[in-house]
Amino acid sequence: MNDKSRVQGARILGIGLDNFDGHVRITKGENFDIYLGSENTHEHLQEMCIKMNEKLDRRGKRLEDLSRDEFVDLIVELKNNKA
Repeated sequence: MNDKSRVQGARILGIGLDNFDGHVRITKGENFDIYLGSENTHEHLQEMCIKMNEKLDRRGKRLEDLSRDEFVDLIVELKNNKA
């Protein structure tokens, strides 16, 4: 898929691989589904997805409107603003 291609109904799938307490965590939200992970990891993934949706709303865009490069830039921006 090139950057000009668009995906209809795009979603982010987050899977936490550090779940050792046996608790099954599942969160579904606008544009994202998050499965498993430790409490910390699951919460971090939720926060990232919620902030991403807030930034998309402020920009008047939807996840499926982003090119691959725009998506990567958005994730890097969210990661760098973590502090």
